[in-house]
Amino acid sequence: MKNFFFLCLQFILFLIVFAAGSLFPPFHMEHVLTATPSYTHIFVADGLVLMVVLYVLIVILEAVRKHIRSALPWTTLALVLAVVLGLYMKFGFITHQI
Repeated sequence: MKNFFFLCLQFILFLIVFAAGSLFPPFHMEHVLTATPSYTHIFVADGLVLMVVLYVLIVILEAVRKHIRSALPWTTLALVLAVVLGLYMKFGFITHQI
């Protein structure tokens, strides 16, 4: 039960970091997906990078606390679910129309 609670908290934290990094990109890592004369599709990867950095920090914290064997699968599941839902919600995708 405790693992599921922390899974939900980490999922929400990862999703918030993904959204914040996509809306307010600190690194301005933009990749052009499609460019035509009328529109341009861009993906801002800052949210994904910030999520991975947060994931690494959480895994390091779990390793220091010696809970890595029991907590790592739940943290990884929270990250994967947040990435899937964030991409489904189109975090980071921008369309510029001319």
